[in-house]
Amino acid sequence: MLSETRFPLADAGDSFREFFEAFEEFFGNLAAIQWGSMVFAMVAFVGYLTLRSRASFHILRAAYPNERIEWRKIWGAYFAGYGFNSVIPARGGDVVRLFLTKSAVPNSSYPAVAATFAVETIFDVMMGVLILSFAFTQGVFPKPPDFSDLPAFDLAFLAEHPRFALFLLTFLAVGSLVAIAMLSLRVKAFWTRVRQGLTILNDRQRFVREVLAVQFAGWLLRFTAFWFLLEAFNIGGSVKNVLLVLGVNAVAAAVPFTPGGAGVQQALLVKVFGGGAAAYSVGQQVAIAATTFAVGFCSLVFIFRIRSFKEAIARGQEERQAERGVEAKA
Repeated sequence: MLSETRFPLADAGDSFREFFEAFEEFFGNLAAIQWGSMVFAMVAFVGYLTLRSRASFHILRAAYPNERIEWRKIWGAYFAGYGFNSVIPARGGDVVRLFLTKSAVPNSSYPAVAATFAVETIFDVMMGVLILSFAFTQGVFPKPPDFSDLPAFDLAFLAEHPRFALFLLTFLAVGSLVAIAMLSLRVKAFWTRVRQGLTILNDRQRFVREVLAVQFAGWLLRFTAFWFLLEAFNIGGSVKNVLLVLGVNAVAAAVPFTPGGAGVQQALLVKVFGGGAAAYSVGQQVAIAATTFAVGFCSLVFIFRIRSFKEAIARGQEERQAERGVEAKA
């Protein structure tokens, strides 16, 4: 019985070993990459994030109709946040994006801006359900109980301990509600700001036209990007393969303990496409991370005049402390 027991540290070691082996295979097969397809994929991916930022701009404009909002700054904040998430675990880039977006919208508040981010996830949840429903019917995508056998320590641990996973989700949900209640000295004013961020949901036609339709167009570019990434690594682009990759991304996004879901993505992609996909599993993530981080860093420097992600976080903390001081005096 003892030999069958799995320990989190052992799973972590297996996960990191598998990841670095795939990393070595990626660099060992650079000559086989179709670089034309790779470049086209990255252009499509930048276009995807650009359209996502446009949808975010529309949500913010509905929340603050009397303020002058520059899409250029919303675009820069979106890329900075996404790029930072590609290299930092636990979605630290969302904090960067929150600060930058608030600074780009005059007279805005953190609760309202954060609420606009929540509006964006409506489309993601709808597409995620459809994509995962398809992926689980294809016979190659592992069922949730089988995640415990994957060499990804975070996903395997949660799959092996469903009660702990349920407890963790409950704890995070309750903790979020408590934090929300404590973040504002005036709860009524806080929820008023949150509702302000959700303003576009009151106009269904506008929400469909300016948010869902734009996000769907962006999703088509994302689909195109992964098609050409599969071609670049000689896996083969097809509707089925791309949807399976998007299914893998949906699972990885739900376990944000590593940058960009590293480890989870590699384990699932190798499971879905076989051992020959090891180089692709790392290569597509490296390409996306390098591209978005570079664009995000340039947006910090040239749009916001900030020299590092660390400086962006520091400024955000200083601004939040200043706001708390004003609220306390009021």
